[in-house]
Amino acid sequence: MPEYLAPGVYVEETSFRAKSIEGVGTSTTAFIGPTRRGPIGGTPEMVTSLPDFERLYGSLENIVFSDVTDPKLQLNFVAHAARAYFDNGGTRLYVMRAWNASSGTDTGLAAGTLINGSGDDTKAVTVKARSPGSVYNGTVLFRENLRPATVLTLGTAPEGSMLSNLVGTTAPYTETLYVKSGGDWLDSSATKLSFTGLNAGDIPGGADAKAANLVTLAVEFQDTDGYSLGWDELGYGSAHPSFVGAVLAAKPHNRADDLQNMIAVLVGSTITPFALHTAIKGLPTAADGRYTLSLTGGDEGAAPIAGAEGTVGTYADGLALLLGLEDISIVAAPGSSAYGDSDARQAVQNLLIGHAEKRRSYRIAVLDCEPGQVPGDMRTSRGRIDTKYGALYYPWVTVANPLARPGRDDIPKEINVPPSGFVSGIYARNDSQRGVYKAPANEVVTGALRFESDINFAQQELLNPIGVNCLRYLNGRGYRLWGARLASSDPEWKYVSDRRYFNYLEASIDRGTQWAVFEPNGERLWANVRQTISDFLYNEWKGGALLGTSTDEAFFVRCDRSTMTQADLDSGRLICLIGVAIIKPAEFVIFRIGQKTADARA
Repeated sequence: MPEYLAPGVYVEETSFRAKSIEGVGTSTTAFIGPTRRGPIGGTPEMVTSLPDFERLYGSLENIVFSDVTDPKLQLNFVAHAARAYFDNGGTRLYVMRAWNASSGTDTGLAAGTLINGSGDDTKAVTVKARSPGSVYNGTVLFRENLRPATVLTLGTAPEGSMLSNLVGTTAPYTETLYVKSGGDWLDSSATKLSFTGLNAGDIPGGADAKAANLVTLAVEFQDTDGYSLGWDELGYGSAHPSFVGAVLAAKPHNRADDLQNMIAVLVGSTITPFALHTAIKGLPTAADGRYTLSLTGGDEGAAPIAGAEGTVGTYADGLALLLGLEDISIVAAPGSSAYGDSDARQAVQNLLIGHAEKRRSYRIAVLDCEPGQVPGDMRTSRGRIDTKYGALYYPWVTVANPLARPGRDDIPKEINVPPSGFVSGIYARNDSQRGVYKAPANEVVTGALRFESDINFAQQELLNPIGVNCLRYLNGRGYRLWGARLASSDPEWKYVSDRRYFNYLEASIDRGTQWAVFEPNGERLWANVRQTISDFLYNEWKGGALLGTSTDEAFFVRCDRSTMTQADLDSGRLICLIGVAIIKPAEFVIFRIGQKTADARA
């Protein structure tokens, strides 16, 4: 209670309404798997479009692993899944890159040497890719920028700046380089540049001075996919505020640079600005006059593995990092069902299921079938899993290859990709157009040319009851997702919409009632909790998500002495019992038709 110690008028704010619960998002998706480029480990980044994905994680070009020889399995499955996700209505996607070293010493990092320190890093200058991948086997282009300088501009130039001073009576003129240190301009032998007798607008260097220019460095990196990124106005000396070794550090200071900087320039502590300048000017020259350095040694490693938490680049470690992002509702590992043997594929599938089943994760796993399966194989595949937090989809989807080019018969015009990217996008589209309570099925699969297997009605009669969701061609209705079952044997948890809607309710109530923690555990709090949750469920009922002609039929909320014992109160527990009548999908629509006579009564 506030204290009133002096006479006066006191105005206080108070609330006469219950707290409100805001429904959480249900369509944010996370993909984990190999990509052309991008960071490994750490917090994954959200992308909102395919160009956004390509900017951070590379193009749709194939990924050639050291242990995969089948061209059909060298596709960039995660990139193709991202394309399918956005084409089918997805809007928010987290990407966690997986990478597996092909040997114990393989780093997969492309690199090039400017100055060889003979094993001593303090005497070396190296340009190195910040992440593994063959896409980084590109070219670094250096350009020297010159800006005219006078005595006045040299006085305001930052520490570590470099000056080129041309002196002589006839060409070619003699160039002397100076670096600003402690307010003075010193050459490589520490001789000071004199400004005696010069005015602010004069050029330093004496009577024979022809030109004075501040020298900065421009760097551009072009990867093998044609993507380029450049940096300008960089300094040669470590004291410069835009020192090339600091701007392009191995560990940038901000998140934007950490995501976008593809290369790092590692400058040894004993390297002088003059030595760095000389090394760059000693590189081969391109047609446009820039100095070029080729990076080599980058590779894709081996096919990714399930691995263990803590081993960077594995599926297990990537999924562990995704746990810290509360807004994710859907997880998938596109392409994981194609790598390795059956046990390796099953291991990744188990990781996805375990991730979705973790306490308070509120997620569903979209599981891919293996490529080239027949219905009998799918019965076996489904028999290996049983979860109410995952759904299995079959078969793979045939799409037009975006990499195909006229006259390139070596590039297939069509490719088969896993269904998880399409299905995750359909989940998101279904949520935005109808609601998470509606089963994400009987939806058009945008981008499909056909399916790897043409599933007929009889085959689906075999697969649907055991929880395998089929993608089918329906004459006159196109290519559709024709199944919405969980891979569960529990009859109470049969449909994807049930799981996803309960995830939505649980997460919304969990996050919307955090205010109740540490409040006095009495009738007033219980009444506020009941009112808060009842208001939320009332809106759900009005929106068509709950069954019943009245609120009493649609839901109940109990939070009183009937749900808590004295032992619960003494232990600090508030227990609220909530029941909801969710709407099940009309999976089987049955019309009963019979004959009647003309004089039959109604």
